[in-house]
Amino acid sequence: MKQAGCNEVDKSMNKMEEFNYTVEQFADLQLLRYKVYGFEELSLKQKELIYYLSQAALQGRDILFDQNGKYNLLIRKMLETVYTEYQGDRTDVNFVNLETYLKRIWFSNGIHHHYASDKFVPGFTPEFLRDALNSVDALKLPLGKGETVEELCEEVFPVIFDPEMMPKRVNQADGEDLVLTSAANYYEGVTQKEAEDFYHNLKNPDDMMPVMFGMNSRLVKEDGKVQEKVWRSGGLYGQAIDKIIYWLDKALGVAEDAQQKIVIEKLIRFYKNGDLKDFDEYSIAWVKDLDSRVDFVNGFIESYGDPLGLKASWESIVNFKDLEATKRTEIISANAQWFEDHSPVDHRFKKKEVKGVSAKVITAAMLGGDLYPATAIGINLPNSNWIRSVHGSKSVTIGNLTDAYNKAAHGNGFADEFVCGAEEKEWIKKYADLTGDLHTDLHECLGHGSGQLLPGVDQDALKAYGSTIEEARADLFGLYYLPDDKMIELGLTPDGDAFKAEYYTYMMNGLMTQLVRIELGNMVEEAHMRNRQLIARWTFEKGAADKVVEMVKKDGKTYVKINDYQKLRTLFGQLLAEIQRIKSEGDFEAARKLVEKYAVKIDPVLHAEILARYEKLHLAPYKGFVNPVYEAVTDKDGNIIDVKVSYNEGYAEQMLRYSKEFANLPYRNE
Repeated sequence: MKQAGCNEVDKSMNKMEEFNYTVEQFADLQLLRYKVYGFEELSLKQKELIYYLSQAALQGRDILFDQNGKYNLLIRKMLETVYTEYQGDRTDVNFVNLETYLKRIWFSNGIHHHYASDKFVPGFTPEFLRDALNSVDALKLPLGKGETVEELCEEVFPVIFDPEMMPKRVNQADGEDLVLTSAANYYEGVTQKEAEDFYHNLKNPDDMMPVMFGMNSRLVKEDGKVQEKVWRSGGLYGQAIDKIIYWLDKALGVAEDAQQKIVIEKLIRFYKNGDLKDFDEYSIAWVKDLDSRVDFVNGFIESYGDPLGLKASWESIVNFKDLEATKRTEIISANAQWFEDHSPVDHRFKKKEVKGVSAKVITAAMLGGDLYPATAIGINLPNSNWIRSVHGSKSVTIGNLTDAYNKAAHGNGFADEFVCGAEEKEWIKKYADLTGDLHTDLHECLGHGSGQLLPGVDQDALKAYGSTIEEARADLFGLYYLPDDKMIELGLTPDGDAFKAEYYTYMMNGLMTQLVRIELGNMVEEAHMRNRQLIARWTFEKGAADKVVEMVKKDGKTYVKINDYQKLRTLFGQLLAEIQRIKSEGDFEAARKLVEKYAVKIDPVLHAEILARYEKLHLAPYKGFVNPVYEAVTDKDGNIIDVKVSYNEGYAEQMLRYSKEFANLPYRNE
């Protein structure tokens, strides 16, 4: 999955019609809107399908909140009640800070930062919150049976205010028990070793079609026995899953074709029984659905939120194909075998036959779960290695979201502050939109879909380092090929200089500017950030003797300067070869050493400088989106005769509405 970096480079504008992209900014966050280009031109049946799938995309919201932490739903409801019912001075600094704290919880789907994973530090006092809770109608608070407000405070306040309690949602510190020290709600009462042993014992090394064990369950220890609580209808999260099934069933009635009906039917079956074999069948059917204009993801998909990389967070995106922009990705996917054959990795790790690779540019119509409000800009699925090998994969670049990012970044001063010289700024202005999209295309369509595991290698062999290594592999694949003459031959890049925009912004980001997302004194934790720093720091070190890339000083400020773009490409290729070897052989120790040496530690002096320079720009390093609102227009008999889309809903307005309309789970764990 390709996530947006924090390169707020000044990019060229396109699609210049009037549209208010910016919603609001607070803390380190900026909320944007995205335009659903082309929705009005879809058929009524397609609009109706998007409406039903969008409802399904919102019904799982509470699942992610609960996955991210066992107290998240309780705290969200408690603070929302104070926010809406408080009759005191709403200009008081404590209330203003409580409002910001609640907005951050909405954005992160819990009390930990969505990216850095650290627990938020409240800017209000326990005394203020206690008084506020006592001032509102107790019947509107999430009190347990017979529970008093004071007892609620005793239960929840340590979670909010004690920095030592649940400090990180996902802990990746080498040498620690990653399960016991992570607040994510995927395990209960088990250690890291117990969890790893449990799933290791389920695997059959001779199984050529292994399911992704643990993907859709919480692992718990009850009465001394380790066991799974499966997320399915009638099981854990069943109340929300049943609502998802209801809307998927409505979508089934307006599916575009027979293959799409099969996809929806198989997903419903998986939700009903929780059988991972059924999820594989759904994934295979989804890969084969290439003709439908409307598409969607809905389910337990990515494992970044699990410190062991096993459990999958719930997410959804509803979209439709951008027919014109997809011509670019179709060229790439049609040449997938050429790219695989000419990759700089060892021949043993290459696919002899690339199967089922498809790619398209999509227009996002609705975001949900772990793709909302913060979202990816590119996706490649399914994650099962054997399905990729036998049946292929589907890749998407989300065109209208990257467009919104670019519009929000226009003219914000970032490039003037951090880009080294006039030549680099000109490349960025001229090419950055194009090469950024191409890197996403190559990352998703070819990078994730490239290479193969050697026979007998467990797809989970790299354990906690697996996500970082996989993202680095996909990024490197794209970086290696961007300057290739093949890109010009295929008409994807206009000339031999275009790639330099992406090379420069990538190295600047990995070496410096992504540090604005991390508090001073902390290390790099998130897999995508680790990936980018690993690549940038490794190539910087290996090219130091030849001064391939330098960190230079001008007027007391540090800048990245690339002196030899072709040698940098060679270094990218060398690292790609090693990363692919690690992946293909399941070399855990090599992965650990590589990540720990290059991807984790931060130079505190440089970090402080970058933070100070960024602060003066008054920018937010993280961005997310407010969803559009769809309204089904019906006739007197209740039949849908049109679907209207609007973009006027505010951030707090949307979040409070979602909490009211899609509150499908109890506030406390079952």
